[in-house]
Amino acid sequence: MTASDPNSADAQRTSTVRPVSRRVFLGAVGAAATLGVVSHAPAVAAAAAAYTLLSRGNWGADESLRYAADGTEIWPPEYYPVQTLTVHHTADGSTNPDPAAVVRAIYRNDTVGKGYGDIGYNFLIDSNGRVYEGRWSGTDGTAAHNAAGRLVTGAHVQGYNSGNVGIALLGTLTVTPPSTAARTALIQLLADLAQRHTLDPTGKVLYRNPVSGASRTSPVIGGHRHWAATDCPGTVYADMPAIREEVAALIQG
Repeated sequence: MTASDPNSADAQRTSTVRPVSRRVFLGAVGAAATLGVVSHAPAVAAAAAAYTLLSRGNWGADESLRYAADGTEIWPPEYYPVQTLTVHHTADGSTNPDPAAVVRAIYRNDTVGKGYGDIGYNFLIDSNGRVYEGRWSGTDGTAAHNAAGRLVTGAHVQGYNSGNVGIALLGTLTVTPPSTAARTALIQLLADLAQRHTLDPTGKVLYRNPVSGASRTSPVIGGHRHWAATDCPGTVYADMPAIREEVAALIQG
């Protein structure tokens, strides 16, 4: 559930469907200080598991919404090294059977309704296990990243957005667990991101906000509830220990 404000010190205002195979990206942990023993995956551990990524163009993002009447970009992107990965559920209340339409509605609400200037999440996942590109990150890198591999700042955890990847499962999961396909895609995406940024999926991190300087110890893979007083991500919160272990196992091959 998006619960942030791009006007805060942290979240500054500063097409085809394609299968995405997991690859190894060797990069620095950046400002994060990993606690405990870090087990880095070998380069050969890029398993055959893949998820399907839908680009903003594919799910129908109206890019004109990101601009003011005078043509200026409402929320210019800023980029920082990835430190942690946070899972949400959208709890949007939609009954629309078309998940792309739900993503478009969330995008419009975040962009126009809340005045953010873009969608707050970096990625979204539907019940069929399809991953949607969220926050616009430019045209010179991969989804959510610039060419240097740094994360575009989203708006999903107030005060702790920069360097924090926001992944949202579509739907209200307060009582109902995610579908098997959605959970599988979540694990694959988390494994891709953890491997890409050399993060220990079962470890903890001392997160330091590169904008405000605020710090907090949190799991490398956590839920919105680890950061704020919220029920988000619903039933997924109790499943987090198992998800972390499965992500680690997938990376190890």
